[in-house]
Amino acid sequence: MTDLQERSLSLLAGLGVDRTQLAAGPLAVRSPVDGSLLAELAIAGPAEVASAIGMARAASLAWRDVPAPQRGELVRLLGEELRAAKPQLGELVSIEAGKIGTEGLGEVQEMIDICDFAVGLSRQLYGLTIASERPGHRMMETWHPLGVVGVITAFNFPVAVWAWNAALALVCGNAVVWKPSEKTPLTALACQAIFARAAQRFGQAPAQLNQVVVGLRDTGEALVDDARVALVSATGSTRMGRAVGPRVAQRFGRSLLELGGNNAVIVTPSADLDLAVRGIAFAAVGTAGQRCTSTRRLIVHASVKDALVARLQAAFAKLPIGSPLEAGTLVGPLIDRQAFEAMQAALVAARAEGGTVTGGERVLVAEFPQAFYVRPAIAEMPAQTATVRHETFAPILYVLAYADFADAIALQNGVPQGLSSAIFSNDLREAERFLSASGSDCGIANVNIGTSGAEIGGAFGGEKETGGGRESGSDAWRAYMRRATNTVNYSRELPLAQGVKFDV
Repeated sequence: MTDLQERSLSLLAGLGVDRTQLAAGPLAVRSPVDGSLLAELAIAGPAEVASAIGMARAASLAWRDVPAPQRGELVRLLGEELRAAKPQLGELVSIEAGKIGTEGLGEVQEMIDICDFAVGLSRQLYGLTIASERPGHRMMETWHPLGVVGVITAFNFPVAVWAWNAALALVCGNAVVWKPSEKTPLTALACQAIFARAAQRFGQAPAQLNQVVVGLRDTGEALVDDARVALVSATGSTRMGRAVGPRVAQRFGRSLLELGGNNAVIVTPSADLDLAVRGIAFAAVGTAGQRCTSTRRLIVHASVKDALVARLQAAFAKLPIGSPLEAGTLVGPLIDRQAFEAMQAALVAARAEGGTVTGGERVLVAEFPQAFYVRPAIAEMPAQTATVRHETFAPILYVLAYADFADAIALQNGVPQGLSSAIFSNDLREAERFLSASGSDCGIANVNIGTSGAEIGGAFGGEKETGGGRESGSDAWRAYMRRATNTVNYSRELPLAQGVKFDV
């Protein structure tokens, strides 16, 4: 047993996971930190998924009759349990997903924050009162639970995305069935154990209100295809979304898709370059460039391009790369060999298209020869080529020069994805134009901060091939409920709308 496996098993046991689950099947779970085996899990096949959905459906029928503020109490207790477990769960995120320590802890904090948000939301599931054209009538809208919500998550945010969905789904009166990434299922088992403690303290939660089904593609397909799952919230690649969306639509279900991002930062001549370097560096290399909101494109005015690129190259060259479990590390590993090979292929293609690349090489860490650490890359490109338009999930920053601000906006919007965007500028007109209808076409548009690191208070999601879904804050809760329009006649007459006459 490796040191990392021993540590992860100890963390899982401390978080309440039954150790017998960790050597029960064919799914090998490896740490990107050193490539070592952490556990071997059983896989839920279609029959097991169907059984889980059936139990979730039964739970939802009881849960929907619990008043929403009481449902919020369960989520409040979940937040308390997460606070108590934060150091252990954060470390487990780092071991399983390769995030540096502060990012692992930050992901758990994000879970705590969405629980706090959802508790308040449980008393604010508001509908409208609507003026009726008919005397003695009142119109209003009411919101009701959907039933069962399926959640499919990606490796790069192995627990926070579940929390975004589950906290809202639960206060809205739904049950949850969660299929985590096959690359990061251990943190999901830990979250299930944490949720079970909250449910036990709550005392009146139906059994199987939140469940985890571990598996591969067929496990996800069984969840997606089941008509009892009213909403499928799926986070992952655009390729995955193209498979999930039509399958759910075919059975007239709902889908909430959070897919790829090819996010750009525009830097104008008036920008504070000190601020820009810091914002771009974190957004481009945080989580080793494996965030859907990572900055992939830098669109910089020709007059400041050379100065900014030189500063970024210097910053990238001195970034501490290594084990995310070591203090001071800023760049951890790519998730696996496949991610490394995709990065190298993208850099080869960028050079073939006329790009000049610095960085991008593998960094061999002596203790971890099976892991894939890389130096973040900067690729100065002559144009927005096919390679630039394609999202590669790795720390590659493509640099494009512009002369006219309208061209910068066109480059920003000239990709299939539309998740996050940012501008660094001290020119009020440029900033406001960027935020206007004729500016960024993304779901997230920032001024003088980077593209990643969204807070839970705002709705998170994007346009075009990003899928159009919205999670987390603002009114994203509406995706987890169905709306009913109600008309109440409190008069003794029965006038028809639009002046229609039908007397019998």
